[in-house]
Amino acid sequence: MNPRPFRFVWPALLVLFVTACGGDSDEDETPGPAPAQTEVPQGEGITAQASCGLPDFQVSVMERVNRARAEARLCGSNAFPAAPPLAWNDRLFDAAAGHAADMAQNDYFSHESLDGRTFSERITEAGYEWSAAGENIAAGQADVEQVIQAWLDSPGHCANIMSDSFTEIGVACVANPDSTYTQYWGMSLARPR
Repeated sequence: MNPRPFRFVWPALLVLFVTACGGDSDEDETPGPAPAQTEVPQGEGITAQASCGLPDFQVSVMERVNRARAEARLCGSNAFPAAPPLAWNDRLFDAAAGHAADMAQNDYFSHESLDGRTFSERITEAGYEWSAAGENIAAGQADVEQVIQAWLDSPGHCANIMSDSFTEIGVACVANPDSTYTQYWGMSLARPR
């Protein structure tokens, strides 16, 4: 039995807490000023076409996420109707890639960066002006199918994927064979202002 699903349960619970504390922002909220820049990986060298060396990464992610959104589903005890497809956004990819790279390089797993930044701050720093924003993270999954299925099996992650509050997405995977999980995943979801 693979020990990673047990290790994934804790992050899944964390995203439930984050979502309940404002992981999805409504249109009345505006992002605050960006914190002072620190030396944080920005995901250089990571491409949307081949994150983690996975071929056709962006196409695979978009196909799998939008196939999930095309069907009504239960996320835990919450029912979600089918939702319109999401569009890829390079700035959201940059936010996801930067955080995944930071987690992989520094061998940690959290929605909060080591310097204290939140997902909404990272999305703002990537140059995306949002009216709603959210994040899913994962670690240890080997490919797009595994990570999307893990997110769909987790009520909080699933709710983010199915939310009609979001219209755009960026997903990245960063590998570090010397880290605890080997592969770190980030998904930034948002709706522009």
